[in-house]
Amino acid sequence: MPASATRRSPAPPPANFRHSYSKDKASLVRRLSRMEGQVRGIARMIEREEYCVDILQQTAALRAAVDAVSILVLEDHVQGCVRTAAEQGHADEYVDEVIDVVRRTLGRPVRGSSRSA
Repeated sequence: MPASATRRSPAPPPANFRHSYSKDKASLVRRLSRMEGQVRGIARMIEREEYCVDILQQTAALRAAVDAVSILVLEDHVQGCVRTAAEQGHADEYVDEVIDVVRRTLGRPVRGSSRSA
């Protein structure tokens, strides 16, 4: 049975909860817009049959930009959502969820059983 079928999802945030990344939302949206431009630029490079190494350099820059957004959202999640969950007695579920998403991001398998079970 897949791990996702055996794991409980973290409790939903309270109705008045505000995600931590909300304070950075404008900055995150600007970064994502720039990434959209990068993707379009890479597509144009391929259409024009530009030099492979130049395309690879642009894809590396795009990957770094995606990673930077991921880190910002992760930091805000841990500092806000996980902290709030801990205050409400749900820390273990949220910590497990963060560890799983980091493992997937790094290309590592998600553990089959929860440490907090």
